[in-house]
Amino acid sequence: MFWRKQKAAIAGFPPLHQALIHERGFTATQPADAWTALAASLGRHNELVRRSKWALPPRTLDVLVPLILEVCSDVGRTGMLTVTADLRGPEALGKTSPSRNLAVRPPVRSAVETWTIDPWLRLHAELRDGSVLDILVVDRARTRRVTKRNPRGKTKVKRKIKQVQIIKVRRRLPKDGTSARPAGPPPRWITVQVREGRRRSVLAAAKIDRLPRSAEEQLDRILTVTTEPFRWTPQTTAGGAR
Repeated sequence: MFWRKQKAAIAGFPPLHQALIHERGFTATQPADAWTALAASLGRHNELVRRSKWALPPRTLDVLVPLILEVCSDVGRTGMLTVTADLRGPEALGKTSPSRNLAVRPPVRSAVETWTIDPWLRLHAELRDGSVLDILVVDRARTRRVTKRNPRGKTKVKRKIKQVQIIKVRRRLPKDGTSARPAGPPPRWITVQVREGRRRSVLAAAKIDRLPRSAEEQLDRILTVTTEPFRWTPQTTAGGAR
């Protein structure tokens, strides 16, 4: 039977590993040990499965796995980590809104705008210091198709795409947790808000005018924003990703 060994290897993978292969994503809540076991299974994938049809989706091994392991290092023994990964890509059903016509003036004959919103990663973690960490990564693209007629009567169509990436990280402090402004400011591309409530929270957000050029750059972006809320608490209570 063709691909018998590879099919057998896939059948032996954990369910979340199989979900990444067949569905290109998953939502699950597990303790840190279970996520570490999944990361180990994913790390063996390319050794056991070589057929492109069953390849892991992009961002799995070089972004998702390192990020999960980094967060798990700060999840306590009884803490849980929830991950929602949607790695189907921006072309997947439901991620593109219906097109709409824009108002135009001659020589423009028509302009059509379409938005694509791809919230491809969410994490919710209960950390060992009693704080709660939420991470959201969204890729957003605006596409405009403009039809214009020049003075010679020739019609031209131009397609313009503007892409941005939004990263939001919130850390809800432990009960009675305090925050303090760090000695140095955050990077210019990151904004920080401290919000009061039953539990004080620190929100770091970034809106970047281009998508990352590499997985290394993508991971660095997420970790840089994730680190920021921990700079706003005293060292005695900051026990998370740095």
